[in-house]
Amino acid sequence: MRILLSTYGSRGDVEPLAALGAALQAHGVEARASAPADAEFAALLARAGVPLAPAFAPVREWAKEMINRSRSASPEDRARLISGQAAEIVARQYEALSAAAEGCDAVVAFGLFPSCAAARLVAEQRSMRYMLGTFCPIWLPSPHNRPHEYPGHPLPPGVTDNRLLWEVDIRTKNALFGEAINGKRASLGLPPVQNVRDYVYGNPVLLACDPILGPWLPSDLIDAVQTGAFILPDERPLPDALEAFLGAGPAPVYVGFGSISVESEAGCTAIEAIRAKGLRTVLAQGWAELGPVDDGDDCLAVGEVNQQALFGRVAAVHPSWRRGHHRRRRSGWGAAGDRAADRRPALLGAARGRTGHRRRA
Repeated sequence: MRILLSTYGSRGDVEPLAALGAALQAHGVEARASAPADAEFAALLARAGVPLAPAFAPVREWAKEMINRSRSASPEDRARLISGQAAEIVARQYEALSAAAEGCDAVVAFGLFPSCAAARLVAEQRSMRYMLGTFCPIWLPSPHNRPHEYPGHPLPPGVTDNRLLWEVDIRTKNALFGEAINGKRASLGLPPVQNVRDYVYGNPVLLACDPILGPWLPSDLIDAVQTGAFILPDERPLPDALEAFLGAGPAPVYVGFGSISVESEAGCTAIEAIRAKGLRTVLAQGWAELGPVDDGDDCLAVGEVNQQALFGRVAAVHPSWRRGHHRRRRSGWGAAGDRAADRRPALLGAARGRTGHRRRA
């Protein structure tokens, strides 16, 4: 059996696919991953032994461009930008996935909603089995939580019935993504779908998150198969400079913002707050390319490192969040990965942020 794993997103989207692909291969199932072909992701998938079938474009520069375009836009303009992005992703990702799906029996899709829509279309055209995956239960229709709010499409004020709000979510997704999806369907000679959310989600959904951190509470709106987090084992040693820093004093606080486009002041603020408590800092540079505020010996900036080895040696982890969804937690790190490794630094909360439609399906 041959399975195509698809995503379009940052490391928190790609690394779990690498872990899933490696696990499938260990069980005798051939797997390939369609993901952004940024150098860091190509290296990650190569380390996992999972073949890469490039998505329509590298994601890092594409994301920066989209974020910059949306920064000064009104909510209505951002909604139009999201719809325009969706049309581009569906069309271009459909072509990329059509090639990647050659010889495959099934596709499992994660990442941005339009990318998953492209995977769903490819599966329909090729009569392949399809399943959507997500890394946090808050993205799934449920009476236990509210749906995500999109620019230009606020949830109605005063409505507390989550079932009604998920009905609103159907209309919102039709407004934002319906033209992109049904436009592509029309070009393929397929009839339009009336509910693009349920078309892309399917039923059941694969929920790949820790059952303690993100328990799935049964919902009559959708079914989910919860597997636990997809964790890719990492045996890489820590860089010499990081080893020296860890050995030179008490356990530091780890600060990371991942792929979030934060200003340099975010790193400065974190370092100063940690200093005020008399603690040291390991600062992940991330996509914002953050660095120390000065030449002090109480802070070290690091690139991509083995967090499995690092997190057991820090006093606390200060992660980035998007509406309660920790990027590293998507691949099992943060509290989940540390518990799996039987190492438990404190997990601290942090500021939240949103960019465009970077919602996880």
